[in-house]
Amino acid sequence: MFNSTHSAPPPFWSNGPAPGAFYNFPGTVAPVTNPITHTQSPVTTSTSIVSITYDKGVLIAGDLLASYGSLARYKNCPRVIEINPNIIMGAGGDYADFQYVKSFIEQKIIDEDCLDDGLKMKPKSLYCWLTRIMYQRRSKLDPFWNNLVVGGIQDGVPFLGTVDKLGTAYTDKVICTGYGAHIALPVLRDALDKKPNLNLNEAKQLIKKCMEVLFYRDARSYPKYQLGMIDVDEGVKIEGPISVEENWNIAYMT
Repeated sequence: MFNSTHSAPPPFWSNGPAPGAFYNFPGTVAPVTNPITHTQSPVTTSTSIVSITYDKGVLIAGDLLASYGSLARYKNCPRVIEINPNIIMGAGGDYADFQYVKSFIEQKIIDEDCLDDGLKMKPKSLYCWLTRIMYQRRSKLDPFWNNLVVGGIQDGVPFLGTVDKLGTAYTDKVICTGYGAHIALPVLRDALDKKPNLNLNEAKQLIKKCMEVLFYRDARSYPKYQLGMIDVDEGVKIEGPISVEENWNIAYMT
């Protein structure tokens, strides 16, 4: 005969939570609820960032499109910015999250300037700080849905690093995010294998080629982009919008 009193497993401990539930500790003001997960479903997003180091600096490029879901909605959304005379940054992913992170960084720069010690934040410092910001939000299960690329001049040497929404970070001579990691990154690595020490003009031509390829291949791209440059001699420049050279004469062959 079936005994219903033995159908449910015993609790893990006295007054403990049910499997898969949150435990409400005694004395808490409000019961623990499910964590906020707004940014796990990003709505307005941007696509690839393409970046490369050359002999005297760093180039970072990103187009101006922000897509509302599958709709190419906003066509003037810059996402390559100057942080200070030592640093530039590009961002892909959720555009609202990028704006929020940007406000954090701007306040950080103001705090640094208020010290009035004659020092400016260096790219490795910002890069390390962003890993903590991104990992902290990931640990709350509410990540900033971005891939951030930091470029700059660190003690006279070009620096390039990236941090993603999980806080995962690495440095390299070439970094691409989004669809560019599949399409543009092989082009840049092949060029660096053939000539490891590029000059500014050669690096610009490579970026131009990559942005053209991405426009042809990436449905979320746009034919106008920004190009951020930080150079040992010339400092920081943000150029754009730069138009991609389009040639659809071969489209009938596809």
